[in-house]
Amino acid sequence: MKYRTIGASPETRREVSALCLGAMTFGTMVDEATSFAVLDRFVESGGTFIDTADNYAWWAEGTQGGESEQLLGRWRKSRGIGDEVVIATKIGARPRVPGGGFSDPDGLSAKTIRESADRSRENLGVDRLDLLYAHIEDTATPLEETVAAFGELVSEGTVGLLGASNHWTWRVERARNLAAAAGIPGYEVLQYHHSYLRPRTDLPSRRAKDGNQGVASGEVLSYLRDQPGTALVAYSALLGGAYVREDRHLDPDFAHPGTDARLTALRTVATETGASANQVVLSWMIGHELPMFPLVGASSVAQLEDSLAGVALELSPAHRARLNAAR
Repeated sequence: MKYRTIGASPETRREVSALCLGAMTFGTMVDEATSFAVLDRFVESGGTFIDTADNYAWWAEGTQGGESEQLLGRWRKSRGIGDEVVIATKIGARPRVPGGGFSDPDGLSAKTIRESADRSRENLGVDRLDLLYAHIEDTATPLEETVAAFGELVSEGTVGLLGASNHWTWRVERARNLAAAAGIPGYEVLQYHHSYLRPRTDLPSRRAKDGNQGVASGEVLSYLRDQPGTALVAYSALLGGAYVREDRHLDPDFAHPGTDARLTALRTVATETGASANQVVLSWMIGHELPMFPLVGASSVAQLEDSLAGVALELSPAHRARLNAAR
């Protein structure tokens, strides 16, 4: 396993595995025995970074979510897992009613933030949440209120690192400025969709609607370059299997000439290294100039093993240059 640092300040900085394991489907689409087996193998391999959210996975059984957190709590307790494993969770997108979806999320008011964080700590069986994200935007709540509420949790010691997921870059910057002016902790980790292939960002998309920026656009990457110590956790890094499975198709957002050029480069490097396209993508992301953590799911130990091989893969400078040059 390889490791990188998340957190910009000495007080919150943590070293975690370069690969982040997504637990979104654990406890619903992936049964408990399989979930435990995947988690056990991840930790055995040196993995120390796991991602979930308080609304995972409401769509599986028409609930408000929480199944993933609860499974992770049972796994932690049964295995004696302590703070050596960093578990990140997200709040703010939990349906107000069972099965309610993203159309009516609970939001990021001070009251909701505190209640949600308390519930997540109980579900996970922890005294402190290692990393807590604001899951989606809440433009109905003053940003000052949201920032202050998150800062209070850190000051009280019930939250370690703070992050923002799917937020417009200008909102992230405004929130960080508000936190700095108030002398309280702010967002240090950002989570967006990102992979080797790049979607178009000039079209209406499921990744950029309802007041949320879902994709790590060029603006997001530029912001990360300008903010040393700010890490990117990249979800859907393997595009749901579309790199390697014929039955999985790329989203229409990828229908542009650059996709063909990058797929050609990716397949060439995969052939020359003897690795799968997925493994090349993970190696490319982990070795990126920016602190980038690919977030991958696994519904079996075999799927996880494939991703772990991507962590171990070392791309040559020539291969990395070829991948970067494709447009």
